[in-house]
Amino acid sequence: MYNMKTLKNHLILFDAECPMCNMYTKAFVSSGLLDKNGRSSYQEFTNEACPMLDRQRAVNEIALINQESGEVTYGIESLFTIFASAVPALKFIFFNKIFIEIMAKVYAFVSYNRRVIIPAPAAVNNKVLQPAFKLNYRIAYLVFTCVITAYILSEYGKLMTGILPKAPAYREYLICAGQLFFQGMVISIISNVKKWDYLGNMMTISFAGALLLLPGLLIFSLFQLNPALPAVWFMIVVGLMFLEHLRRNRLLQLSWLLTISWILYRVIVLLFIFLYQ
Repeated sequence: MYNMKTLKNHLILFDAECPMCNMYTKAFVSSGLLDKNGRSSYQEFTNEACPMLDRQRAVNEIALINQESGEVTYGIESLFTIFASAVPALKFIFFNKIFIEIMAKVYAFVSYNRRVIIPAPAAVNNKVLQPAFKLNYRIAYLVFTCVITAYILSEYGKLMTGILPKAPAYREYLICAGQLFFQGMVISIISNVKKWDYLGNMMTISFAGALLLLPGLLIFSLFQLNPALPAVWFMIVVGLMFLEHLRRNRLLQLSWLLTISWILYRVIVLLFIFLYQ
């Protein structure tokens, strides 16, 4: 079995308000990729500890500090430095410029949307630097989750033919895009300043719900079961999405009216499907 090497005398700074960041940096330490004291939250890290650190960039892109030289890397380069040390034979991949450029975009896509993928468990501390907002990455996230969700729903809907009218291929794409537009108008009225945070969270809920449908899609497709069974699983997933919508709205300190409008849109769409198709 290959023994991975520990990157010694390096400290990685993570976002303590980001469960995802906390989880994977803890995994770096527990797996031996970093020293036992090789991680710290940037919220607890002082300016005096590393004058070369760009604190705002460290908030946006995870920072890795060489504690001997004071050199700092950020984002995907931090992660690749750890991986290249652990598996030297793969350095040629991790230090390839084209590969770094591609993965830097993927990393930024996740990093700038991390607070809507997994929301902070507590109210944000306004005294601490927060991740910068990048509209292009948020729009890319909304489009990505909308397309994948619509595709899965289109395939799953075929299992419920007989309960629901047969759908044209584009129906779920229109419905998902319409939900974004509809809820975008509602949140603009209720709290325009939180519009992009809410829409990101909303589409994460939709995306997670679609992923929960995948096991059912596989099982029900293989065994050709009664359409009522896929419908039951679909309603269970909708119930879980409803609870998650309420939870995330509380974290965002937003009105429960957004959950009502979220449900109302789907009810209107369902009535339209039955009445006009």
